Amino acid sequence: MKKLGIIGAIVVVLFAAIIILTNLANEDKLEGNPYGTDKLNQSTIDLLDDENYQNIILPEALKEKIDSGEPVVAYMFSPTCVHCQAMTPALMPIASEVGVQIDQYNVLEYEQGWDDYNVEATPTLIYFEDGKEVNRIVGDYSKDTDVIYDFLEQVKS
Repeated sequence: MKKLGIIGAIVVVLFAAIIILTNLANEDKLEGNPYGTDKLNQSTIDLLDDENYQNIILPEALKEKIDSGEPVVAYMFSPTCVHCQAMTPALMPIASEVGVQIDQYNVLEYEQGWDDYNVEATPTLIYFEDGKEVNRIVGDYSKDTDVIYDFLEQVKS
């Protein structure tokens, strides 16, 4: 019985150590993050140092940009979406190659984006011009990158 108590105590100590180390790692990642808050979902925190998620835009900034009338390509994603996890690594290099700025809007953190932009599923890529939606694609096109190229080439023209 004593051995079982010792094993239980060791398991508890290990879990506590894991929690402490995770919190310390999260604190480092959260410092200077583009969301401007420390209250983020763990899946968002995990993406903070991912090179494919470095164009995060906040809700107010996206609305302001769209309202200004300038051309905007908004990428609505969720870090928990498996289709987004496949699409983003295909999308961002193509956007860079084509020369199109993609503003990434995290609908997990900013749920109002679902209603504000009539997003029914993620990933959703929306092109705005003169304050109005011009085009959109919905779904994972990581295996059919021609769709991504076509969309971004139309935006670029």
